[in-house]
Amino acid sequence: MRILITGGAGFIGSHLANRLHELGHYVRVLDNLSGGDPTQLQPGVNFNRGDVRDIPKLWSTLQGVDVVYHLAALVSVPASVLYPREYNDVNVGGTVALLEACRDVGSVRRVILGSSATVYGNQTVQPVTEEMRPHPAAPYAVSKLAAEQYLFTISHLSGFEAVVLRIFNAYGPGLQLPPAHPPVIPHFMQQITGRGSVVVFGDGRQSRDYVFIDDVVDALLAAADAPEADGQIINVGSGAETALNDLIALIGATVEVTPKVLYNREQSGGIRRLVADLEKAERLLGYRPRTELGAGLRQLLQRDPNFSQNGAGGQPTAIQPVTP
Repeated sequence: MRILITGGAGFIGSHLANRLHELGHYVRVLDNLSGGDPTQLQPGVNFNRGDVRDIPKLWSTLQGVDVVYHLAALVSVPASVLYPREYNDVNVGGTVALLEACRDVGSVRRVILGSSATVYGNQTVQPVTEEMRPHPAAPYAVSKLAAEQYLFTISHLSGFEAVVLRIFNAYGPGLQLPPAHPPVIPHFMQQITGRGSVVVFGDGRQSRDYVFIDDVVDALLAAADAPEADGQIINVGSGAETALNDLIALIGATVEVTPKVLYNREQSGGIRRLVADLEKAERLLGYRPRTELGAGLRQLLQRDPNFSQNGAGGQPTAIQPVTP
């Protein structure tokens, strides 16, 4: 296949691009490098610097492409509260621009959108299924939900196939830590290995579904060809619910440090519970996550250059501060 990945130098995109390249596909990446790193891409992956809202750039990078993975997006929930217009412009406007270009170029067979589990918001029933009514609680979640609807509408009018994958909390090697609002697993791992203490908003009982990056890539690969996935929204997670307090204890056990937890109960910990129902993913994609959380944390330590193992006892330590 000839494949374009928007946001392909980012965390999920680079892992996907490298796997597709290893499998022998021609892979083209479009990324403006606002959060991506092209050095994470293997030689042979065709990198193009550009913005997903740039129509001439989209035309040139879409030539001859038959499958598009649309992963380019602004992704910080707290930042979206401060800058909702920017999130709408990039996440919604960028999606519409890409879909217009896919329609006009004419070679694209299927577009796969990397959406987010945040569109569900707070739900009274867990695990969440794709049929539940979304309750987005932040502009980021609203923008992803709008992108989903634009994809289904424009693809239906234009004649190409469409798949939405709602990805839960993905983690793994190569996940960068921005200075504000960093992803929880690498941030806590850095804090515990470096200082031994972490700050938790709320009471730490809020729970999430943490899914290892290799499993996310498995689902993305399957979504390119699965015949019954066209027109579908599909959850991609681990199917396991982990409370924040339990995550901290597991990270501490993995790195052999007893963490000190400082609770800031004045600030909300966000959505209370969120875990994926995977029945649809297994039925339509043949997807079954292979990596449980403890094994994923060990792989993160082994494969991420920001961490290393020292000594016979395996005492880990951060080898350098994580930079954005």
